[in-house]
Amino acid sequence: MTIGSIINVLETVAPPSLQEPYDNAGLLIGTAADTCTGVLVTLDVTEAVVDEAVAKGANLIVAHHPLIFNGLKRISPDNHVGATVIRAIRNGIAVYAIHTNLDNVLDGVNGMMAEKLGLTKLRVLAPKPGTLRKLYTFVPHAQLDQVREAIFGAGGGQIGNYQEIGFSVQGLGFFKAGSGADPFLGRVGERHYEEETKIEVIYPAHLEAGIVAALKAAHPYEEVAYDLVDLRNPGEGIGSGAIGEWELPKSPEEALNLVKERFGLKVIRHTPVTRETVQRVALCGGAGSFLISNALRADADLYITADVKYHEFFGAEGRMILADIGHFESEQFTSDLLFDRLREKFPNFAVLKSMVETNPIKYFI
Repeated sequence: MTIGSIINVLETVAPPSLQEPYDNAGLLIGTAADTCTGVLVTLDVTEAVVDEAVAKGANLIVAHHPLIFNGLKRISPDNHVGATVIRAIRNGIAVYAIHTNLDNVLDGVNGMMAEKLGLTKLRVLAPKPGTLRKLYTFVPHAQLDQVREAIFGAGGGQIGNYQEIGFSVQGLGFFKAGSGADPFLGRVGERHYEEETKIEVIYPAHLEAGIVAALKAAHPYEEVAYDLVDLRNPGEGIGSGAIGEWELPKSPEEALNLVKERFGLKVIRHTPVTRETVQRVALCGGAGSFLISNALRADADLYITADVKYHEFFGAEGRMILADIGHFESEQFTSDLLFDRLREKFPNFAVLKSMVETNPIKYFI
């Protein structure tokens, strides 16, 4: 088992291409080719977490928040980032971060929050553009099934909960093989006409390399003709935040008490209660004030997020309850999510959850 094997699984859960431009997810310390002795999952990486990994014999820490976020001009023990980096390197501990890419998949951070609250009919609050593309290719009739199955097998033809979606039309293809070619059909120097099928398939952009490789491997032609087209359609299940519903409406007090109970909160900062019932709930783990307007447009009764500034609370416009539950508190179950995904894939390997409390904020009650 290598560190790269673990990373491959994590990147099928949340592809790196889905991270925001400002982010710094990925392998921050270490080498993917190294043997992995164990994995420790955590929300944050601190010196105490590194010590825990050493004590438990795990040489890979998988965290939600990147230890190295901004550029480092020097690495010294004078600050917590430098001290933690030094301790990890000295002890041979690799560090991998899976951050906004995990925020941007529906079954990631926000899906975990929704599950804790028992929400249904979940969908992305702000779908991310540029995540869908379309493939066009042309195949001899006899090889249609093998090429189409190869594309589907690599992840092509996915829209929401539907798979193996596509369109095909028959037509006449033609070409002339030049000197040095080894054509599957026809002869060098002669124009050849062949009954072909045109295949159209939508696919998630992050799967493109694998889909094109599968197409070329299955296609009989020496030179495969295909087109890749960007789409303006937003990708289902990819984007910021989430919104879902409770089966039955709740009073605002019932809703806030449920949030407090499920997330183990001491306090909730929220706007004045101006609604009689709450049923449609929007969510964003971590700092989510940038989605307040999206939650309003989606007619959310309650928007749960963190790191809301004083003046941003006015943005709820009295039309919904805006609740700030704390950054750590909103993302605390991310470790459970990562642990479950890795244990599912590696049931007989040492995957551990950190027992270190990394929340830097305390409450004096």
